Amino acid sequence: MASSKPTAEPHWLNRKQMAASLGISVTAFDKWGIEPVARIGREVFFDVRSVLDAKLSEAEAKQQQHQPGEIDGEVIDPLMSYRKDQEDLRLTRARAESQELKNDRDARRVVPVEFAIYALSGTASQIATIFDTLPLTIRRKHPELAQRYLQSFDREVTKARNVAAELPEKLPTLLDGYWQHLEGNE
Repeated sequence: MASSKPTAEPHWLNRKQMAASLGISVTAFDKWGIEPVARIGREVFFDVRSVLDAKLSEAEAKQQQHQPGEIDGEVIDPLMSYRKDQEDLRLTRARAESQELKNDRDARRVVPVEFAIYALSGTASQIATIFDTLPLTIRRKHPELAQRYLQSFDREVTKARNVAAELPEKLPTLLDGYWQHLEGNE
């Protein structure tokens, strides 16, 4: 029985991709000494969680090494040190979140809002065009239908056409309402 070759998980990044996502060089990333989550052949893979954990552990170790109020031999205000550490932590988390979002987008689990608005606007325009011609098509194909039925049908199609035509302008408002709904359920 043949053994299957291991494959990289979609959220794993190789050394070059991880360095690029962090905005640093591959050499700088190598100096961090992060342990890879997997090795496949000659290639090594990392995930955002392991990089984040390693950097947080490093920051914590640095914090414990220094005397209170001293960084690299310089006496400083402990509050400034704390604020700097908090800012470094915030930036590291933001980078990790950004990379996870990029991974989700690359895996096509999420799409940019601009694309969704573009796609839905185009679809709504096509639907409105179909609704425009529908009453005439029905009249042509079914001349035996009574005028009152055709008028009733025309009124309902006009309502649907107007809803479809208004969708592109309503999308930003609908998106805002959606986010407010989500925030209200938290």
